[in-house]
Amino acid sequence: MVSPQTLEPQPSPTRISRPVPPDISGPARKRRWWLWVLILIVIGIAIWYFRGAKANQTQTAAASAHAKQAGMAVPVAVATATAGDLPVYYTGLGTVTAANTVTIHSHVDGQIMTVYFKEGEFVHKGDPLVEIDSRPYQVQLEQAQGQFAKDSAALHDASVNATRYQALFAAGVIPKQQMDTQVAASEQLQGSLKSDQAQIDNAKLLLSYCHITSPINGRVGLRLVDAGNIVHASDQNGLLVITQVHPIAVIFTLPQDQMMAVYKKLRQNAKLPADAYDRDDTTKIASGTLLTIDNQIDTTTGTYKLKAMFDNSDNALFPNQFVNIHLLVDKMSGLTIIPTPALERGPQGTYVYAVANGNTVKIHNVTVALTAGNVVGLNSGLQPGEQVVTDGMDKLQDGSKIQARSEPGAAPSPAAQSPATGARRGPAQTALPGAAAPPRKTRSKGSQQ
Repeated sequence: MVSPQTLEPQPSPTRISRPVPPDISGPARKRRWWLWVLILIVIGIAIWYFRGAKANQTQTAAASAHAKQAGMAVPVAVATATAGDLPVYYTGLGTVTAANTVTIHSHVDGQIMTVYFKEGEFVHKGDPLVEIDSRPYQVQLEQAQGQFAKDSAALHDASVNATRYQALFAAGVIPKQQMDTQVAASEQLQGSLKSDQAQIDNAKLLLSYCHITSPINGRVGLRLVDAGNIVHASDQNGLLVITQVHPIAVIFTLPQDQMMAVYKKLRQNAKLPADAYDRDDTTKIASGTLLTIDNQIDTTTGTYKLKAMFDNSDNALFPNQFVNIHLLVDKMSGLTIIPTPALERGPQGTYVYAVANGNTVKIHNVTVALTAGNVVGLNSGLQPGEQVVTDGMDKLQDGSKIQARSEPGAAPSPAAQSPATGARRGPAQTALPGAAAPPRKTRSKGSQQ
């Protein structure tokens, strides 16, 4: 039996408890967040500071450069504006066309015996060109002449008999029918005689065709058939080609918008000068006058054809040559003329640098009326006698000091120009239809002071 002491509960072994560390994750995260914010603020302040310092340095350098530039004179070239007139030209691409082109063919069949011309030489009307064997046609002529002589003798005999029969009939010796038969025989022979004469004329005509002569004045091309060959009247190719080049024509086209201005001048019997330039439109070749315009407009291109005539005494124009025609249509008066390089273009339009007070420049907004060659005609904005800058504008601003030097030939005479096209601009003038200025390189300013 167990004693009570034995049943007493025994004390359990003592458990050693470890202290639980406090939760510090929340405050640590908060401190880390503020740290990142502080770092970003410091970076932003640094960027702002350095940008401001750099901008101040740039402004200071620009101000120093501007002050330095304002204190020194810019060397430029100047020209004096003049008053004068400028012509208005219409320009079109044309083709030189011979006034007359003749392809020589043979009217008869035969062998070429002689060639009288040299390739490329100029011939006159009536000059011999080719000789064809004429012996067969000479024989035909002699045959026709022999038949004519035979029928002439027969006609003479029939006429004498008809006279005798008329006398016998009047005396009542023969009946009237016999007399009428003899008279009819005489008349038949008269018809045969006319036919023989026609045969003679035809043989003479064929004989003349054996001697081929030039029908016009012109230049001979290359020989198409050599001597010794047999030619036929039915041959498709000719013997040679002759082109008349004195005078010579040029057919060119212009836009239909320009037709009324030209047609109005033609109705007034005005002779419009036309100048022919080479394919590059740089060298003048010949001068002539407008002859006429076509009677219809080409609907596929919206252009109409014109024909100008040129004397071409120096043979500068050649058939089928491409040329540029400058047609003088009108003339503008009372313009202020300056060299084309003096004209500038900016956001506010066209302007020039005008010399003021001798050593400074001032910007003048101008209105362009006409551009012709290397000069420009102005409607407003500048007065004749004022000087404009033609070279060295890149470093100029309104009020800049300059060191001016006169440009050789700064004020070209309008009469000495050979402008390619004429263009009217601006509201002050009524533009001629379709007139346009030729493209050119211009200096543009980014901003206008």
